[in-house]
Amino acid sequence: MSKTVNIGIIGTQFMGKAHANAYNQLPRFFDTSANPVLHTACSRNREKANEFSEQFGWSKTETDWRKVVANDEIDLIDICTPNHLHHPIVMEAAKQGKNLLCEKPMALNTREAREMHEAAEAAGIIHMMIFNYRYVPALALAKKMISEGDIGRVYHFNAVYYQDWLTDPEFPYVWRHNVKETGSGAHGDMNAHIVDLARHLIGEFEAVSGVQEVFIKERPTGKGNEKAKVSADDATLFLARFRQGALGTFNATRFANGFKNHLRIEIFGSGGSLLFNLERLNELQYFSAGDNPDKQGFRNILVTDRSHPYLEAWWPPGHILGWEHTFVHQFSELIEGISLKKAVTPNFYDGLKCQEVLDSVVTSAQKEKWIPIGIDD
Repeated sequence: MSKTVNIGIIGTQFMGKAHANAYNQLPRFFDTSANPVLHTACSRNREKANEFSEQFGWSKTETDWRKVVANDEIDLIDICTPNHLHHPIVMEAAKQGKNLLCEKPMALNTREAREMHEAAEAAGIIHMMIFNYRYVPALALAKKMISEGDIGRVYHFNAVYYQDWLTDPEFPYVWRHNVKETGSGAHGDMNAHIVDLARHLIGEFEAVSGVQEVFIKERPTGKGNEKAKVSADDATLFLARFRQGALGTFNATRFANGFKNHLRIEIFGSGGSLLFNLERLNELQYFSAGDNPDKQGFRNILVTDRSHPYLEAWWPPGHILGWEHTFVHQFSELIEGISLKKAVTPNFYDGLKCQEVLDSVVTSAQKEKWIPIGIDD
């Protein structure tokens, strides 16, 4: 294939590695009209940039993201930086006419997110948000089943996202503890995923009521006995009303001992229910109220058949997929969109709408009242 998309990635840690792996795997399994080319990897640390490039096969390295954005050879800017850098990189890249991929949460606040969306639209570029859980085959199947009316009218969307990596009070202070760099803690990092899934599966939010907490107020910096104040939330819980009438509950915490990356969703409707657990990523549980009463019960659908979303590209039925494959699925849509100059989802509009919900929850926690979500569509 002669058509290519040259990629410049900014940020080479955990998410950078997930993205690089997906770009490498994509052309081996998906027949897209262009191939991704790992052009330039950027990290503030030259040694880390070199190690990352050698590990995943990037042609060039850089330590200044501005030089990556200004490079005329690069077609796509992939942003895997701390959250406070999303806005400046997007704004500059949009001026340069670069297509954009941005990790979640989109920005530090709704104002930044709106400016990013407007800049991308004005530039006429392809833009995409990393909400990769939309690309879990089981959740793609859930979307199809809800759209086709398999569970009827949706009454409830309940979601929890549990991690436990901060339960130790001696865990050192990192950038994710600083609200000026991260915007929010567990809320933006984890609730962003389930807010987007709620919008994707159920529809727009109407109003929210939330509460936030920082359980460990100070953490060691690693410099003697010095400690730094934690300003980003350890946990955020909120209630929601959806425009179509459903109710929602959301709980994101990094203080759930025993859970490493546990995302669970419950969707209850007039005609049935759907349950999903990220730690059993290949499975979707389905209850149909239309079954005969003597045979009713939750059935476990193993979402590995070639008839299921994205599975035709992979292995025979029963040979399960993992978390990393969600990025390959999403990037197949992104590279195709760039090649054909066709809009993709989730895009910066979805990032903006998610940010509106996140910010409204924070406002609700501060004011201790329900906060309506702005209606502009």
